[in-house]
Amino acid sequence: MKKYAMLLMAFVCFITANAQTKIEKLKSKKLNETRDIQIHIPEGYSEEKVYPIIVVLDAHYLFESVVANTRYYSYWDEMPESIVVGVNQYEKEDREKDCAYDDANGLPADKGAKFFEFIGMELIPFIEKNYNTANFKMIVGHDLTANFANYYLFKEVPLFDAYINLSPYFAPKMEGRIVTRLEEFEKKKFYYLATGEEDTKKAAARIKDLHGSLSTLKNENIFYYYDDFPEANHNSLAVQAIPRAMSQIFSMYRPISVKEYKEKILALKTSPFIYLTDKYQTIKDLFGFEKRVSVNDFMAIYSAVRKSKNVEDLKLLAKLGKKEYPDTALFHFFMGEYYEKTEKPKKALRMYQNGFSMNSIDFITKDLMLDKADKLKQDFGW
Repeated sequence: MKKYAMLLMAFVCFITANAQTKIEKLKSKKLNETRDIQIHIPEGYSEEKVYPIIVVLDAHYLFESVVANTRYYSYWDEMPESIVVGVNQYEKEDREKDCAYDDANGLPADKGAKFFEFIGMELIPFIEKNYNTANFKMIVGHDLTANFANYYLFKEVPLFDAYINLSPYFAPKMEGRIVTRLEEFEKKKFYYLATGEEDTKKAAARIKDLHGSLSTLKNENIFYYYDDFPEANHNSLAVQAIPRAMSQIFSMYRPISVKEYKEKILALKTSPFIYLTDKYQTIKDLFGFEKRVSVNDFMAIYSAVRKSKNVEDLKLLAKLGKKEYPDTALFHFFMGEYYEKTEKPKKALRMYQNGFSMNSIDFITKDLMLDKADKLKQDFGW
């Protein structure tokens, strides 16, 4: 974690000059007041793309940490570039009013009920009106605001897809409601829960009890993650939990790792190519846009196909390569090998020769295509 923190700090310093964060004064009819909203727009923002929304409560101290991790992970293509929206809650008294609930039923009350509507009916529509947004939405909160974020789970159509709970101070009956609700979902939801070794005793006890219930959850649509950080107190756990939460929630977006390759792909009883298309279909379903298949993932699946000896997958990879990287030799290399495996050497030779004129990609270079063609000529005496 220390190594990660140092890398993150260096990265943040490197990109600070290009920061696109601004403060909006958002006039709220629901609250009858004007609120300070921080908005971070990705440096490469384009009208031709869409971006997930990450709402950060307690933004006056959590916003920078969320933005830094968003930039870092998206730079390495481990999560999509995102719009981060922070709601500042400077004063303790105002924060408590924002998150107010009825002591009897544990549901939002007074200003808390209005603040609930402000997020869903004013803040999110404001962002969606002014920026190109994807379907995926996440919310981040700490103690009181973490509890508050959970109320959006109970809408008939939940506002958020992912919930980062940093040492929540639960309202009455909240834990039972969370478990019941998460058991019901028929669409994918992500739920992260964190405490620390030196967290406040009352909060930690309830968090661990909830973890005990959620760890036995059998709903395949729920992706649940939990951390209990050693030596972390109620406040310090937040900066450790945010990168952990984001790394786990966006794990399906990341390029295929060595661990994923060894533990999942090599253990497949079905086609590795199907695994690849399913992965990218999940990304499309979750975020509402098509992600270009990374070269890393092409090569991982190619390696698995060779081990599985599933020759037809080479042909499918070739067609996908032509779609994703049309100016490169990816299509010609995969089709050349496909024709070799299916004992059609003349067609393989033609593919390698045609691939020589295309751009190199990864290990597939012009020299490699030339070598492949020469070897075929030697083998068959052409």
